[in-house]
Amino acid sequence: MRTTVSFVWAHRWFALVVVVLLALGAWQVARVAFGPEIVVDRVKRADLVRTVVASGHVETPFRVEIAAQITGTVSEVLVEDGQRVARGQPLVKLEPQELQAAVVQAQGALAQARARIRQLTDLTLPMARENLAQAQATLRNAQAAFDRTAELARNGHSTLAALDDAQRALDIARTQVNTAQLQVFTASPEGSDYVLAQTQLDQAEANLATARSRLGYATVAAPRDGVLIARKVEQGTVVQPGRAMLVLAPAGTTQLVLQIDERNLGLIAVGQPALASADAYPDARFNAVVSYINPGVDIARASVEVKLNVAEPPAYLRQDMTVSVDIEVGRRNATLVLPLRSIRDAGSAQPWVLAARDGRAHRQPVRLGLRGNVQAEILDGIGEGDLVVPTTSSLRPGQRLRPVLP
Repeated sequence: MRTTVSFVWAHRWFALVVVVLLALGAWQVARVAFGPEIVVDRVKRADLVRTVVASGHVETPFRVEIAAQITGTVSEVLVEDGQRVARGQPLVKLEPQELQAAVVQAQGALAQARARIRQLTDLTLPMARENLAQAQATLRNAQAAFDRTAELARNGHSTLAALDDAQRALDIARTQVNTAQLQVFTASPEGSDYVLAQTQLDQAEANLATARSRLGYATVAAPRDGVLIARKVEQGTVVQPGRAMLVLAPAGTTQLVLQIDERNLGLIAVGQPALASADAYPDARFNAVVSYINPGVDIARASVEVKLNVAEPPAYLRQDMTVSVDIEVGRRNATLVLPLRSIRDAGSAQPWVLAARDGRAHRQPVRLGLRGNVQAEILDGIGEGDLVVPTTSSLRPGQRLRPVLP
């Protein structure tokens, strides 16, 4: 026994080599007899979602360019880029001195017009009525004197000269009455003097309203709630009507504008849900819905413009921010799925798999349904729990294998 041990020890390296060779031989025999170990995929039930991935940017459905309505010099800018503003909030102020002077001048003209109306009502019209009353009294006296003189002339007790004087006095009295009546009429609300004064009053009020409106134009306010995304004006700038000073993104619906590869156009439909994330916040996802598909195709980029509405935009979302979007174009719940890496000829009309059964690889035709980005729906050919060899393996149909789950 001691001799045997001594012999082995003396030839220990040779013995080790023999043992290793015997182990390799046994492993090779087992490999030939039972096949190599192959990592396989299992057919299982799961929810399958197919998505179209695209990138784009954030924008509102429309933008408002805010400009001055008058020419003026900017005295103060009250807001900054990116600031959220409310409707009616002052944004820019222009120098108001000239406009304020115009208001004072219009107020003076209005005061004059009102004074003219009061003069007609309180002075001219009462005096004209008093003159009319006096003229009517004079006319009555002249008429009575003429009647007496005419009666005396018929009886031969008065001369024709006296009758002519009475007639002349009567004519003058009638003329004075007509003149007094005309003065009363012109000073009355329906008369020409009053109408002219009222017209001047209306014009003065309109001029004052215009001057006040122009003074109001010296303060440029936000037309609606929103966020200022551009500012093109500074203190001292001379602004012109119609030239944009600020750009406002109105509050409300936020949209994501994408360019979709035209090859995916047949998959996209209005109303499809999507998950989006801003490149600046890749771990934060928010929901969106496809709302618009451009009917035309951009020839230069071979793409189609698609817009998505964001009902509840997160607070960090900004105009023109870059976003990545996964549009859900198909879904199957609790269906049989298999990774695409295990499906051979998946793009052809006759896809197949290498199914691991009874220690061998068997070619098995399959029928596919919905295809996702990494998995496909199995409609027929294999069942739940079946093991399938990935396409990365060089195994051929009929060969032995020892399946190993990942």
